[in-house]
Amino acid sequence: MARDTDETSERPAGGPNPVWFKPIMVGFMLLGLVWIIVFYLSGNQYPIPDIGAWNLLIGFGIAFIGFLMTTRWR
Repeated sequence: MARDTDETSERPAGGPNPVWFKPIMVGFMLLGLVWIIVFYLSGNQYPIPDIGAWNLLIGFGIAFIGFLMTTRWR
């Protein structure tokens, strides 16, 4: 009996990621971490002094972009 192939058969969803993908992904995670560390170590003065605690949200947001990129890593 011949086996029917259909669209649900296993096959790769695409090729490997571009060379730049992993360094950018890790870079976003590290940049977010550094942003948060600088905010705490500077006594809430830097990276952007006028927005105060919103710097935490920015740092976590940058790191979150890196973590979201891990879901697309092949």
